[in-house]
Amino acid sequence: MIELFATAAGAAVVFAATDIDDIVILTLFFVASRTTGRPRTWQIVAGQYLGIGALALASAVAAAGLLVVPDPWTGLLGLLPIALGIRALLRRDGEDAPAVVGGALGVAGVTIANGADNVAVYVPVFRALGPADSAVFLLVFVVLVALWCAAGAWLGGHPRVVRLVERAGHWLVPAIFVAIGLVILTTSGVLSHLLHLRTT
Repeated sequence: MIELFATAAGAAVVFAATDIDDIVILTLFFVASRTTGRPRTWQIVAGQYLGIGALALASAVAAAGLLVVPDPWTGLLGLLPIALGIRALLRRDGEDAPAVVGGALGVAGVTIANGADNVAVYVPVFRALGPADSAVFLLVFVVLVALWCAAGAWLGGHPRVVRLVERAGHWLVPAIFVAIGLVILTTSGVLSHLLHLRTT
């Protein structure tokens, strides 16, 4: 029983450490849902589960040796939030700008792009775990995704946050998505890898 709790605690630490930035994105999605109706609440939750599930599945498959993760090329996924942010900035209808994505697949795509670096953490963890401990990790992830969504919904319903996005959301939300994409590109090492290829 002690080992089970220790494994669950380890899973919670791994999830929190790698997904803390998702709180910001979820908050923006929930604010957009409240102010524009897109994406809907169920689409945010479903998209978050799809995105985290895809990252966990890819990590488990890679840990089993059935998939080679093309690091640092996963950093190119940072282009997705950049493209979504720029598209939202270029919209003429400023009221829809906070709705950077409109459905569950869009939410999942942003979650995967933002969590591409998570795979680098998840793979060695899953490789070190047995099937039983891996199942505990996945169960904890399922519970914590729900907790993350609840936290994002709470923050996204906070009057000050909503007022801020209503006043400045037409540029603030897209700018945050562009910034997230730039962080993914720079921290993944893909830019330095591309520069190295050009000089060789």
